[in-house]
Amino acid sequence: LSICMVVGALASIPLPSAAAPGDALLVNIDGPIGPAVSGHVVKALQNAAATGAPFVVLRIDTPGGLDASMRDIVKAILNSPVPVIGFVGPSGARAASAGTYILYATHVAAMAPATNLGAATPIPIGGAPKPPTMPKGPEESAPGKDEGEKTEAPPETSPQDAAGKKAVNDAIAYIRSLAEKRGRNADWAEEAVRDGASVSAEKALELGVIDLVAESVPALLRELDGRTVQVGEREVELATADAVLEEVLPDWRTQLLAVITNPTVAYLLLMIGIYGLILEGYNPGAFVPGVVGAICLLLALFAFQVLPVNYTGLLLIILGLVLMITEAFVPSFGILGFGGIAAFVFGSIMLMDTEVPGYQVPLAMVGSIALAGALLVGVTVYLLMKSRKAPVVSGAEAIVGTFAEAIEDFTGEGTVHLLGENWQARCEQPVRRGQRVVVTAREGLLLTVKPADAGMNQGSET
Repeated sequence: LSICMVVGALASIPLPSAAAPGDALLVNIDGPIGPAVSGHVVKALQNAAATGAPFVVLRIDTPGGLDASMRDIVKAILNSPVPVIGFVGPSGARAASAGTYILYATHVAAMAPATNLGAATPIPIGGAPKPPTMPKGPEESAPGKDEGEKTEAPPETSPQDAAGKKAVNDAIAYIRSLAEKRGRNADWAEEAVRDGASVSAEKALELGVIDLVAESVPALLRELDGRTVQVGEREVELATADAVLEEVLPDWRTQLLAVITNPTVAYLLLMIGIYGLILEGYNPGAFVPGVVGAICLLLALFAFQVLPVNYTGLLLIILGLVLMITEAFVPSFGILGFGGIAAFVFGSIMLMDTEVPGYQVPLAMVGSIALAGALLVGVTVYLLMKSRKAPVVSGAEAIVGTFAEAIEDFTGEGTVHLLGENWQARCEQPVRRGQRVVVTAREGLLLTVKPADAGMNQGSET
């Protein structure tokens, strides 16, 4: 199922077209910024330099993304020998969080009307910490206070606050350096990081955050014609009015990476992989569960390698699934099963070690899988309890209480016919040939019997 899902997603993607030498390139950043997006953008900028493209238009519409992927894109822009024009569009788009840093890094920053920019406060690995609290200095003695009165000591900064403060300060220094390099409003950039400020296109132009506002990419190219930008140590005059713009589509490798690094898909691949290997272990030689499970598990592990994964959460998920499966084979009256569900839920919540938009496993999916597991464990426990109350149908206990027929007259010990076999029997009363007796005990191959009452039901075949 997972392989068909991946193949189907790839089959619906148009093949990338090769740009002719000298054509300007249009590259889209659409959706959360992750390893697939950064790889696509970096490769497109490298191709632009190799083919001698006059400029690259980077069309941005993103809620943000991973810090490492964003920095890869920014480094590629800063080191590009080809001018990069950032454009937040079309109308209704946004360049939030990581998108703000990318737009600040471009040689020309533009936005379409009804778009917004900002909210660039970093979300560290492990989730968003509380805003860092700065310790206040000791209060000065107010008039009327006794000289011996002591002021309250300033509160100490917790390790979590210190970590959050370091992350914010690092992001501020980073975005200010980008703003100063491109001659844009560095104070507002700091406000976007420190306070999560956001701004519309028109206000961004007024504040000097961007260079211009344009309705569309063609309108942007018309307005940019003849503008001079600084690219490295040289100045480049943009000739955009009659430029041929070729859109660069992701290749199949990038699309495959985009599919499997989606946290929801990676999570499902992990589930299928683990269950497939467990089913193969309990049914050796089935091959299909093992092959599919191994492929899915390897794809999931590759995805987790490039995603911000909490490995404690991953281990809890694996432990939970193993415990739930074990409950079906080593009945523990629900202890293993429900313990596995708890481990699975906690691990799933902890799995993605970030609160970046687009990089969370949906809680509805976690709840659905946990509910299915709970129903499975409940049915297993119910069947176990029901089987404990059922009558014994095999072994020594099953023979006690059944009827046999004496095949000879005997007093003390003799032979009886029971369940198609002849058994040695012992009886304290005389027994006649053909008389029905009931088994009261068994010791190895010796039965203890007594004559059956005349009114007793014929409960067993002799």
